[in-house]
This record gives sequence, structure tokens and C-alpha cells, in this order.
Amino acid sequence: MLLHIPELLSGDEIRQARQALEGAPWADGRDSAGPQAATVKNNEQLPHDCAAAGTVRQLVLRAVERHPLLLTAALPRKIFTPRVNRYGGDTPFYGAHVDNAIRFRADNGERVRTDVSCTVFLADPAEYDGGELLVQDTYGARGVKLPAGHAVLYPGTSIHEVTPVTRGHRLACFFWIESMVRSDEQRRLLFELDMAIMKLRDRHGECDEAVALTGTYHNLLRMWADT
Repeated sequence: MLLHIPELLSGDEIRQARQALEGAPWADGRDSAGPQAATVKNNEQLPHDCAAAGTVRQLVLRAVERHPLLLTAALPRKIFTPRVNRYGGDTPFYGAHVDNAIRFRADNGERVRTDVSCTVFLADPAEYDGGELLVQDTYGARGVKLPAGHAVLYPGTSIHEVTPVTRGHRLACFFWIESMVRSDEQRRLLFELDMAIMKLRDRHGECDEAVALTGTYHNLLRMWADT
């Protein structure tokens, strides 16, 4: 399931993030890539322990915790330490690749299974040309290029790439989520059921059907979740 998360970061939070990134110490993005990904990766990333990365990371993590759509779709169990990257100039692209199944958090070494990938856009589309996130799914490649502050969720199992940036710079924060529900198909079914229940409540209030379907949702979650 590929899902657009609108306005994960507020305008004020984007301004804080962009201010923090002014003069940031960008480094070779291949340092964090696996063996296959490193052969097609040509971008820059911030070192985990620099001040700018810490500022953006805290803004994003706080936003994740308060955004109901993201929490409902991803059902987080663990979150990988968010990183910040930049595309443009001599480092403009990231070719087709699949992310490592297991990542290790930089702060404590904890293993995180990469069930769900998340990219938070930090630059508006008008600031750069190219730089689309292309995600392969059952129906072919889907391109994503969102306003600053918006995010996209997609399965960690997907082959994906970032097309070359030919003008300006593409700035983003990215991370992975280990979900309580490992299966993308099961997460999708739970999400669709939850959205339908919400619409039913909006239309008919707390009716018997909404109560019954809520019970079904939680029983499925109880069956499939690993906490």
C-alpha cells in the first residue's frame, strides 16, 4: 500500500527544519547503504550525530506520534532513527534498489525490521526539477513528488528509486517502521476497515453496525499483531 500523508510537518516545523539545514555538514550517502544499494546510490546524507540531523529527527518523530493517519496505516512497533538526505549537483540520484530487511538504530543498535518505508519531503517541488520517488508495485511504477511537510508511506519490500535532480536540491527525511502487523496485505485490510468504520460513524453515529465492525477490527488486530 502506497499512502500519501498530508501535512505531517506544519509550515513552522518546515521552517525550523530548513533553518537547521543551512550550512549542514553533508556527507557521502553511500556510507549507510547496503552492498547492492551502494552501487546505484549517489546522494548526500547528514551524519547521524550532527545538530541539524538531530533537529529534523525530533521534529519528524514528534509529528509521527501525533498523526492519526500515519499511525493507523503503519501500526508502528519500532521506528528506525530518521535520517536526512539531499539530491542535486554532483550527487543527484539513487538508482533502483531494495532496502535492507533489517536496519540497526544508530543510537542504541536495536534491530528494526523495515516493513514500511517513509519519506518526508522537506523541499517544495518548485525548488527542484526531477527527484521523483518511483515505487514499483503490482501495477507498475508510481511516481511521488510532494509538497514540503507531506510524507509518503510504502512497503519496505518495494523496488524504488529517486530520479536524477537536474535543478536545485531535493531535501528529505527518511526512515523505516517495524509494524506490529508484518504483512502489507493485512495492514492494508485493517486500514481500509478502519477508514470505512470512521465513515460509517460520521454518517450514522455510534450505531450497532459501527460497534460490531470495530470489534471485528480489533479482533483481527489481536490475531495478527506482534507487540
